[in-house]
Amino acid sequence: MALVTKFEKGFKNRHNIHKKTECSYFVVYDKEGKKYLQLETIGSDDREMPGKVSQSIQFSPDAIKQLKELLSEEF
Repeated sequence: MALVTKFEKGFKNRHNIHKKTECSYFVVYDKEGKKYLQLETIGSDDREMPGKVSQSIQFSPDAIKQLKELLSEEF
């Protein structure tokens, strides 16, 4: 699990597209009532435990704001 609090642009010389998977999203709240976005990807069928949550990532309110701006600029 990871909590993303900000984004920084990275650079790669090699680009590839990963295998398809399912992703669920959740809106979760901290003790003060702040909203966070949580994404969970599901492991592929060829994994040891297919269908199990593979990755879980939460985005802080500041990261969500930055992500909205990033998506608007890039796409």
